[in-house]
Amino acid sequence: MIDVLKMALVQALVTNYPFAGEVVTNSTGEPELLCNNHGVDFIEAFADIELKHLNLYEAENSIHGKLVPKKKLGHVLAVQATELKCGGLVLGCTVDHRVADAYSTNMFLVSLAEIAQYQTLKSIRPCFRRSLLSPRRPGIIDPSVDDCFIPLNMLPPPPPASEIPGDDDDHHLVSRIYCISAEQVNRIQSEANMDKVNGKRRSKLVSFSAFLWKTIAKSASDGKKQCKLGILVDGRTRLGDGGDDKSTTSMRCYFGNVLSLPYGSKPAEELIEKPLCLIADGVVELLDVATRKEHFLGLIDWAEARRPGTSMAKIYSEGGSKEDGPVCVVSSGERFPISEGVDFGWGKPAFWSYCFDWRGDTGYVMPMQSPTGNGDWVVYMRLFKSQLEFLEFEAAHVFSPLITFDFL
Repeated sequence: MIDVLKMALVQALVTNYPFAGEVVTNSTGEPELLCNNHGVDFIEAFADIELKHLNLYEAENSIHGKLVPKKKLGHVLAVQATELKCGGLVLGCTVDHRVADAYSTNMFLVSLAEIAQYQTLKSIRPCFRRSLLSPRRPGIIDPSVDDCFIPLNMLPPPPPASEIPGDDDDHHLVSRIYCISAEQVNRIQSEANMDKVNGKRRSKLVSFSAFLWKTIAKSASDGKKQCKLGILVDGRTRLGDGGDDKSTTSMRCYFGNVLSLPYGSKPAEELIEKPLCLIADGVVELLDVATRKEHFLGLIDWAEARRPGTSMAKIYSEGGSKEDGPVCVVSSGERFPISEGVDFGWGKPAFWSYCFDWRGDTGYVMPMQSPTGNGDWVVYMRLFKSQLEFLEFEAAHVFSPLITFDFL
């Protein structure tokens, strides 16, 4: 199995060559990708445990640093194949997010699986036409961009060392993985659409985001505190609509990062008191600014105007003070290539998830379809321990800890 993976990886890197590159700092101080065939770290490991006994719920202990490899400085991709006692295999990949977003990584995984089965490549090939994201001359910056991003030199100075909290679980983010049944997913969506009669129904992701925003607001110690929610938006479909068909197709398979991160802020007491359908209106409202082509064109111009300075999504700078309530970002794994069948030749995966181990004050939640294909969700969460414990208590009927493979 490992030999097959190595062979497939070598061939997949031909068409996905940025993954074999190296990130360096150029003369202006910006990170730059050198496509120099630097290579990919491939690690072989063994774990004396059976797949069905893996405690995936406590991802901090069972996944980070064990099943997912550490990426060397400068490398873009690291891969670890861990053989299990039962003969199963865990494939863990670590990617430099500055080079590729989840959509680009998904394209790579599909082609990797096809090559492993000696199939003719049916998946879309990545597009590297950087001109698709060229800034306009002169640039036209949409006002919505300043609401989503901020240059690092505009951030306030960090707090004194004496005010930085300790390193225990109550003061840094912790990773957990849950399962949500299809019944609960549908119930949340129905509740979020209570006020919709003939209008467009809200998606499962919008409905779940509204539910999470409302529920986590209850963990705030003060109802006056602002609770912030951000949702990652992929700009490929926004930038690819209209124009010639060739550009639209190219944007659909564009390799890199085409993301924006709008967010909204509301007092905890308002989120607690309002019904879920009205909170879902707030989610739709915060998403609206980043669903327009002009927003992404303006984002390109905005970033170009601030080079070589570095910027960040504003929501990541909004947490941490005593006046703040919970701050959380929701992404979507719904576009993980399930329908394409990421099968390396020995059956479809029994489990999949994204995992992130960053520090900070901003939580991260990633829901995606369960491999069972029955409508259940696997949900990765990186929040403060106290927030996770509150969610498990307040919404125990929704979030089932993925302690055993019974859910899968």
